[in-house]
Amino acid sequence: MTEFALAEVFQAVAAEAPTRECIVQGARRLCYAEVDARTNRLASLLHEHAVGLRRERAELAGWESGQDHVALYMHNCPEYLESMLGCMKARAVAFNVNYRYVEEELLHLLRDASARAIVYHGIFAPMVERLRPQLPLLRLLIQVQDNSGAALLPGAVAYEAGLASHDPKGPRLPISPDDLYILYTGGTTGMPKGVLWRQADVFMAALGGRSARGEETADLDKIRQRVSRGAPRVLPAPPMMHGAAHWVAFHTFHNGGTVVMQDEVKNFDPHEVLRGVERERVESLLLVGDAFGRPLLTALAEGRTDVTSLTTITNSGASMSTAVKLELMARLPGVSIVDAVGSSESGQQGVNVSKGGSAGSGRFALTRHARVLSEDMTRVLHDGDTEIGWLAQRGRVPLGYLGDAEKTRRTFPVVGGVRHVVPGDRARLLPGGEVEVLGRDSVTINSGGEKIFAEEVEAALKQHTAVYDVLVCGRASERWGQEVCAVVRLCEGADATQAELLVEAEKHVARYKLPKAIAFRDHIERSPSGKPDYRWARAQFTPEPTA
Repeated sequence: MTEFALAEVFQAVAAEAPTRECIVQGARRLCYAEVDARTNRLASLLHEHAVGLRRERAELAGWESGQDHVALYMHNCPEYLESMLGCMKARAVAFNVNYRYVEEELLHLLRDASARAIVYHGIFAPMVERLRPQLPLLRLLIQVQDNSGAALLPGAVAYEAGLASHDPKGPRLPISPDDLYILYTGGTTGMPKGVLWRQADVFMAALGGRSARGEETADLDKIRQRVSRGAPRVLPAPPMMHGAAHWVAFHTFHNGGTVVMQDEVKNFDPHEVLRGVERERVESLLLVGDAFGRPLLTALAEGRTDVTSLTTITNSGASMSTAVKLELMARLPGVSIVDAVGSSESGQQGVNVSKGGSAGSGRFALTRHARVLSEDMTRVLHDGDTEIGWLAQRGRVPLGYLGDAEKTRRTFPVVGGVRHVVPGDRARLLPGGEVEVLGRDSVTINSGGEKIFAEEVEAALKQHTAVYDVLVCGRASERWGQEVCAVVRLCEGADATQAELLVEAEKHVARYKLPKAIAFRDHIERSPSGKPDYRWARAQFTPEPTA
């Protein structure tokens, strides 16, 4: 079968719809032809500084990279997506940097990735300047102008000036489907790891290369035909530094659509998101769980914006409660809510669609290549198997983790002669072929020999109407080994006691899963993408073992 590099797909779209809007952020409006030329210029700049390919894929193990790595240290902006494409055209590899990391975390990440270049917003220039002497492999800094007023660092290249001085036709390198795409995991339960994908594989698994029925795109003419039929307008609300947002952006590109970015990029501003939907007639919106859904509901209740263009809300990266889904559908009649389950290592594995006033949570229809493996990872579970197993993916899966042979071997087991990826989600097959996703094994609480999944208890507590947000974690217990604790944020003006929350929760989960302690807080710490910070949650409880 013919395979494609991602830049090759983008260029096919740009040739089919050159004047169509590609990226919109406020007053900035870039068409496909402009983005194609700008990313060619960036590729020329990188190539001039010898940032690119060093060894072809065939010479390397799954955890090795033969390409130079370019750190993207920016808030959401057109330059973020341009930098990804420009690196692909230069046969270098962009990777995502969490801009909330402190100096020690950033240094670890940049060293782990052996960063050769950094593209960064001016606001981060002081941090880049501190880190530069500690990164001996670094050879190029590219500074993107923002409203910080930061001066250009000595030796750095100003992004726009660098583009203006380079060839809009690009370096014309022989890009390959084997070239890498790298996505660093968030590290909420450990140090971040770089997931290595072949571009051809991630295109099929996560970026629009497959149809809704799982059929793979066989040739670029199919993409051109798809592009000629329509142009979806999509707003990914989370930061591009997390995979879900730029996956949606590239999926939109590969359908010839327009990626809309909100102007406020440092924090999630629901009013700004709704204004963007109204102004740009956005049809599809990406959110991350209740952390985005609840503030959006509050803003919708004010009725200031016309969002009737919206037809779909996609939720990914964190669970969205049934109550929030029902209220969103009540306020947005006709809108469908699509829950997508997957990971940096798997692409999409399952979907749950809520529409017409009916909503559910935690149960998914598996995609064609998703499986549930047994507890010992020796066999694939089938209808009728009731044990709790592992959500897995086969077929188009990553090569491995950058620089980590052992973790690659553990995460990518061969079962029945077929290589799978097991990112860490526990799951149970349900009658009829659906799957119940229970949550990450890394945040599972082992209490008295029973495995309790944090997300399952969170969903039960969210059934109480006074709960705005919740994180569940474990703490040490002399009697049980671990015991369940919960950090709860109540809705504004609401009041509820621990006993009242437990009465509601025990309607949905067994009593042994109920929290032994609940800490009420005015704020719950999450990443800018809405993902839970379980380390913060555990820090809210002193380790007071119960007898």
